[in-house]
Amino acid sequence: MTQFLPIFPLGLVVFPNEGLNLHIFEPRYIQLINDCVRHQKPFGIPTMMNGQLQERGALMQIMDLSNGFDADRQMGESGGDIRTQCLGTFRVLEVLKSVPDKLYQGAIVHMDDRESTDQPGLPAPLMTVVRQLHGLLKIEKKFPFPDDELRAFDIGHHIGLSLDEEYQLRELMNEKQRQEFIRRHLGRVVPTMQTMEELKERARLNGHFRPLPGHSIE
Repeated sequence: MTQFLPIFPLGLVVFPNEGLNLHIFEPRYIQLINDCVRHQKPFGIPTMMNGQLQERGALMQIMDLSNGFDADRQMGESGGDIRTQCLGTFRVLEVLKSVPDKLYQGAIVHMDDRESTDQPGLPAPLMTVVRQLHGLLKIEKKFPFPDDELRAFDIGHHIGLSLDEEYQLRELMNEKQRQEFIRRHLGRVVPTMQTMEELKERARLNGHFRPLPGHSIE
């Protein structure tokens, strides 16, 4: 399906079903949000990387108005906060740098087909490696669902992917392919992290007395 979307380019990747809080302060985006609220329409967040607008983006629905709105549900000149959710992804066909009577830009986009919701969850061995990575990083992550109900997008921001890698992950339209992408990433990252931990431990011991077991000579 092809349609027009007002666009809000950002240097991030939003995954399907992900919630995103945004603080709006630029006049053009205040106008964009007010138009979307007034007409109950979604907007697009195409990803910006290295100063370039990428071909793919996220379709965002405004879920809640947090701060900065008047009784008519319109944002004032000083801006405000909104809560949004990604409904899906799209491909940019044409960027409209000038939209009549608007400060913001738009795009003609083609919406990606929705994939079925019965895709396989992350296998337990893969989640074990994810937890191993978090242990090496000395961080604790709480996910929105039990491990056996998680999908690749649920952990995509929590495994050390670069922006470009997150974009590549979102490009994959099949859950099994996304899981394989994550498995290969962790297969590179975790051994490197383990090596770094070993090096740090050796560095900590340099120049310090340390207990060593004695050996008898027979």
